[in-house]
Amino acid sequence: MMRVIGAGLPRTGTASMKAALERLGFGPCYHMFEILTHPDHVDRWLPAASGAALDWDRVMAGYQSCQDWPAGFFWKELADAYPQAKVIVTVRDPHRWYASFRWLTSRTGFPRMEPAQAPEGIRPALEAMRRLTPLLERLGRETFGPDWRAGEDLAEAPAVAGFRRHVARVRATVPADRLLVFDVREGWGPLCRFLDVPVPDEPFPHLNERGAMAAMFEQMVRKGRFPEMFPAGGD
Repeated sequence: MMRVIGAGLPRTGTASMKAALERLGFGPCYHMFEILTHPDHVDRWLPAASGAALDWDRVMAGYQSCQDWPAGFFWKELADAYPQAKVIVTVRDPHRWYASFRWLTSRTGFPRMEPAQAPEGIRPALEAMRRLTPLLERLGRETFGPDWRAGEDLAEAPAVAGFRRHVARVRATVPADRLLVFDVREGWGPLCRFLDVPVPDEPFPHLNERGAMAAMFEQMVRKGRFPEMFPAGGD
């Protein structure tokens, strides 16, 4: 049963939030990395590329929380499906977010190669991302406008406008007592108060910063396998 719904856009601390939620007992947490490590999950999501409704109990089977796309795009549908779940929208400075998001979605971010040309160990993940592209195109266009194209640069103005529009919509839709607007730099305090759990005696996880993510992608291509990121997650 879904207990915490992450409504933040990618590159707003979603991997750090995955690690934090799992540390607090709200795991497993669904994140885009789940698709990379479980490529068969793509079949759960593909009907949404054409606008079909999803069976959320099937899509989220075995998970108590979610962060990042694709799940985070469907925050309203998830909030309606799981009315007892709390909603967290992660935020950061929109212009710093844009620089990070642009890097991830451009050709310099996630490895852009045909699965057949990749090391055998990562071929299923790359094929999964290739198959997921129609859904990502839908998510991007509906968030940032019709000029969005996966794998291509998005201009800063429409990206930042889309970011602000997204956060404003979440805030206007979710009742205040069910919603936390959260910057991961705030650490455990606000998150633990919102979820009504004790504060762990350890640093808040700050994972998946751009340099670490670039190193992870390089290792994927060079060694043909995924590094351990979790328990774990990032920005």
